Amino acid sequence: MKFKSAKINAFRTWGLLLTMLGMGLMILGTAGIVFWGSAGKVVAAIGLVIGLVSMIASLAIYFWAGMLSTSAVQVECPECHKLTKMLGKTDRCMFCHTILTMDPAQATVTAEQLEGQQLKH
Repeated sequence: MKFKSAKINAFRTWGLLLTMLGMGLMILGTAGIVFWGSAGKVVAAIGLVIGLVSMIASLAIYFWAGMLSTSAVQVECPECHKLTKMLGKTDRCMFCHTILTMDPAQATVTAEQLEGQQLKH
C-alpha cells in the first residue's frame, strides 16, 4: 500500500503532473518551428495555448491544495508519531501512509486502547 497517499499530497501530485505536461507541450510546440519551419507555427501556437491552459489548471490545483491545507486538522500519527494533516473523516499519514480516521464507527482501535498500547511501550 505504499502507492496510496494522503489527500493533500495527491492534489499536489496532480498539480505537478499538469505543470510538467504544460511545459512539455510548450517545448514540443516550439520545436515544431524548428522541424517544419513556418508551417510549424500552427503547431507551436496550439502547443503553447494548450500548455498555458495546463499551467493555469496546475496553478488552480496548487492554490486549492494550499487552501485545503490551511483548514486541515493536524493529528499525530499513531505509527510514526509525526504531525500530519487530515482531510475529511479518513485520510492517510503523509509520512508512513497509515490509514487515519476521526470517525469512531470506522476505527478498529479506540483511543483508550491506543493509549494503553503506548503506556506498555
